[in-house]
Amino acid sequence: MADLSYVRTQMVPQQDPPITETGAIKWARENLFSGVTNSVLTLLALYFLYQVLHEVIPWLFFSTWNANSLAECREIAEGGCWAVIRERWPQLVFGFYPSEYYWRPVLTFVLMLVALAPVLFNGLPRRMVWFSALFPFLAFWLLWGGSLWLPVAVIAGFALAAMSVIYLPALTGTLLATIVAFIAPVLWWLFLAAPVASILQAILPLAIEPIESAKFGGFMLSVTIGITGISLSLPIGILLALGRQSNLIAVKAICVGFIEFIRGVPLITLLFVASTLLNYFLPPGTTFDIILRVMIMVTLFSSAYMAEVIRGGLSALPKGQYEAADALGLDYWKSMRLIIMPQALKITIPSIVSLFIGLFKDTTLVSIIGLLDPIGLSNAIRADQDWNGIVWELYGFIALMFWIFCFSMSRYSMYLERKLQTGHR
Repeated sequence: MADLSYVRTQMVPQQDPPITETGAIKWARENLFSGVTNSVLTLLALYFLYQVLHEVIPWLFFSTWNANSLAECREIAEGGCWAVIRERWPQLVFGFYPSEYYWRPVLTFVLMLVALAPVLFNGLPRRMVWFSALFPFLAFWLLWGGSLWLPVAVIAGFALAAMSVIYLPALTGTLLATIVAFIAPVLWWLFLAAPVASILQAILPLAIEPIESAKFGGFMLSVTIGITGISLSLPIGILLALGRQSNLIAVKAICVGFIEFIRGVPLITLLFVASTLLNYFLPPGTTFDIILRVMIMVTLFSSAYMAEVIRGGLSALPKGQYEAADALGLDYWKSMRLIIMPQALKITIPSIVSLFIGLFKDTTLVSIIGLLDPIGLSNAIRADQDWNGIVWELYGFIALMFWIFCFSMSRYSMYLERKLQTGHR
């Protein structure tokens, strides 16, 4: 008997979606060819990309690593002459640091990673923070050499300041104890640290071969200046930001004046002051290492900008956070350390890391005042008759190394933001 029903009695078998609605074709249709304008722009971009890769790929891969001069490179291959990197990479990394002492900056770099680990990541023994605090003095001794007792004498100055803060307030009051904590270390470093270190060195000699600053260069110099500026500018910037919001007129005026003056002067001007003019203000016969002078100027410059970044984070917090800290009975420093400052730093993580990246890249400006950072060394290498005329290979290698450092900092910033995320997702 024939079925005369007007409706389907069985479900239609499930079919695969059209090929234009899945996978890469769907993505390309929606993102690259969604209209006439987008289609034209996509084709133009593909043509431009083809032209770039058509020139870059042969230059990268049809090149030579084994040659003793640029002319020899051109005879072997028409691509990039990477032999200059193979021949001069120790100079680009270490500058003119004696090759027999390369182990010292390498060891310093490894110890730097160890010292940064407890600061950047949780889950590590908190006792490692003590090594992080001692690392700057150990790094100075390893890189510059000389007597071990000199950095020990410098550490004694900080210990003197700490003891003044801990023990003097009960006897003299907080204000006088704070003044002593600032003045006593300075007097110690200016008049007593060097003689005491010399006496201890005569009693118990502990020293390694000293290396003068003129031999510093390459990425070792950039990393040394950059890490010093990054490490010191954050705490100094925090203090300046708090001082700018202080109710004490003198403290606020000093912080505002410092911040506005530094922010109104280009970094290169401060570097020229560090390299030339500063000597005119020092007593005759005073020797002040130029790299140390540059570190101080870079740190002060970055601290002023860091203070404004931190102040922005403090201003972004609602007033209720300050009132909550007061309701808990916390004093000013405890409220800042436990409640206010952690939230302000969390808000400003992207800006802080951006400032750090900019500071690290700005270390290339020291080549203008005669220090042989990677850019300065590239000019010296190109002045050699064998490598006269080579440009892209040197600058490409330098750019790659800077990109690795800066990209690592940006990835850590994103990791830290995800880790500290407390809002709803």
